[in-house]
Amino acid sequence: MEDQIDAMLTVLGAGGIFVYPLIVVGVIAIACAIDRLYVYLRWARLPAYLTRPLANAPIDPDSFQRLVAKAAPDNYYVRFFAAILANSRQPVWLIESRAADEAALIERRLDQGLWILETVVTAAPLLGLLGTITGMIGAFRLFGASGAVDPAAVTGGVAEALIATAIGIVIALLALAAYNYFSHRRAIVLDEMERLGTRLIDRIRMSQGAAP
Repeated sequence: MEDQIDAMLTVLGAGGIFVYPLIVVGVIAIACAIDRLYVYLRWARLPAYLTRPLANAPIDPDSFQRLVAKAAPDNYYVRFFAAILANSRQPVWLIESRAADEAALIERRLDQGLWILETVVTAAPLLGLLGTITGMIGAFRLFGASGAVDPAAVTGGVAEALIATAIGIVIALLALAAYNYFSHRRAIVLDEMERLGTRLIDRIRMSQGAAP
């Protein structure tokens, strides 16, 4: 294990100065991905005890409101349903407006940090390209110098170019995979909120129509 770590550090050291900003960019991408994963697992999951009442038809708004009141208020689904139920006595158009406002706020929370991953997808290959350029410049400079050319020095410059490019591409691919995953999860959460919110609002509309 120690030999592998030493070999990895040797390879990174041969990648030139641009390896260090690439490492920083990679650490930022990993931290952002962990933060988004925590948010989706902690706050963007429909609580199990709310799934059954929403699956049954018709939904009883009063009993469902009591369940929502007992749930964690920071959960995004709970916040969305609470915004609807808090205005259940208001006209339907106002309920839908409040639900849309809350959904927009939740979407903004879900989008936080995704721009960082999107930036890493673009920035990492460019940093790797800069490492490639500097490494190749160093290699070709040796050919223009007077006297004999040291093959080891030339291959060192080429290695610097290839290592920086490879690291940049790997970081970009990982950031792209994380960005696509969380974008897909965001779309699923918002679609599910819209579907369940519409069902709840329809039940409130029916209750209002039946009221004297």
